[in-house]
Formats: sequence, structure tokens, C-alpha cells
Amino acid sequence: MINKEKIILEKIPDSMRNVKEKCPLTQCITNFVTVTDCANAVLAIGASPIMAEAIDEVEEVVNISSALVINIGTLTPTQVEAMKIGSAQANKTNTPITLDPVGVGVSELRNNATIDLIKDYNIAAIRGNITEIKTIAKLFNVVDETNTAKGVDVCDDDIITEDNLKANGEIIAKTAEKLDTVILASGPIDILSDGKTTVAIYGGDEMMPLITGSGCMLSSIVGSCIGATNPFDGALLAILAMNKAGEKARAKVDENDLGTGSFRTFLIDALYKTDAEELVNESKIEIL
Repeated sequence: MINKEKIILEKIPDSMRNVKEKCPLTQCITNFVTVTDCANAVLAIGASPIMAEAIDEVEEVVNISSALVINIGTLTPTQVEAMKIGSAQANKTNTPITLDPVGVGVSELRNNATIDLIKDYNIAAIRGNITEIKTIAKLFNVVDETNTAKGVDVCDDDIITEDNLKANGEIIAKTAEKLDTVILASGPIDILSDGKTTVAIYGGDEMMPLITGSGCMLSSIVGSCIGATNPFDGALLAILAMNKAGEKARAKVDENDLGTGSFRTFLIDALYKTDAEELVNESKIEIL
């Protein structure tokens, strides 16, 4: 019998090599809370960040970029306009767009921005927590009801577990298919789908959501990896690298009896030391 999971994982070294060789310029229109962390994460994975969102330059920067990452964490009307201008230009230049719908469901501003970006532009990938993804599924009539978002964090009732893994996988797959995009829902178990292939990804550490920016960093890395590969393989590489980095960072924290501040630093260190063969040999994924 063909091991489909093994076939998927065996693409990782080529994807990682592409990132290192291409060093994709990753334009991030992101939030001011985590902008430094996102830039450092992109650098650590082997790409090049540029945090350009001024309306007067956003088109020019898209023209020279390999990827555009949009993060709605701290929206302003001017930033929304920059996101739309950048997205329109990205579609003209075939520059892949990664959307991080931070806190969608919390306010009409976030909902409307998310709807407009997905409806009006070709989005290569969406990366969010499961509550954010389910909210998008509701906004686009894939599901009828969702839980209320808890700020920018996942709703407790939505946390991905073995018990609800299949049901969540079906929602993510249907949403990815309807929106013609790749969706990565991150959590204790991550789910990745392009609407045809849906994969559960195990790994990471429970300390990761205890620092501000782990999700934003992941989305920026997703954008960089997609800019050097393709949406599904790029998103897979990004989540595997982030999960392994989280595990290594936690081991360092425990070894030295430290806390979340040190975890953040160790996380960036581990991303920089990402080893493709290690990801292939030590990662656990399951086709749903």
C-alpha cells in the first residue's frame, strides 16, 4: 500500500531548499503588536521581510515581492485600503496572498474586511485558529452557526481534539473548496486542506499560544514558503517548521527553568536551525 503521508512529507526538503535559494521577499501588511516578531521569523526561515503598507508605495513593493501577507490584527481604515490596493496588484503580478483573519467575528470592521478580501481577490492561503476559520465558513454560508470569538484567541469549545478532528476537517475542506484556497487551521492539532487533500498535523507545544505573535509569525512564514513553492506544500513546510521549533524551544525553557520570554527567543533560534530531513523523519501527519 502506498503511504500517502510519506509521499507528502518527502516534498519538504525540496520546499525548504527553494526557500533558502530564492530567499523570497515577503511583504507583510501586519499589525503593530507583532511586526518585529514576524520580520524575525521570516528572516529565520531563510526569507526576506519588508513591512510596507504605506498607500503610496504598496503597489511598487508588491511588484518586487514574492509573497504578500495580510494580517488584520490591528485594522485602521488606511490599512484596509493598503491591503486592497496591495491585493489587487498582487493578483495582477501573480504574487500569492496569505490572509491571517485575526479576530474575525469580533467586529463588523474585521468581518467586512475579511469578506471583501476573500470575495474580491484571489487568496492563495488563509491561516487562522479554528474559531476564525469557522467564522469565515459562516460568513460564506458553509456552516450555519459558529461559536463567538474570544477576542483574538480560539473559543474553548472549538479547540481541535481527536474527538472533533474529523468534523473540523470536513468544515475546513468544504471552506477551502468553496473559496478555492488553501486553509491552515492551527491549534493543538493543526488541519491543512486545499479542498481535495486534508491533513491533520501533530506537534508543537502548549506554550506557543502563551506568547503574543506565534500565530502571526506562522502566517508570515506561510507566506514566505508559499512564495518559494506552492500554497499547499508551502503551508505544510511552515507549520511543520513552527511546530518543531516550538518543541525545541520548550525543551530549552524546561532545561533552564525559564519562562515565556525566553521561549520567544528560543523559538526564533529553532526556526533558524530548521532541518528539512528532521522534519521529514520526525513529523507526524495523517490524511483525513
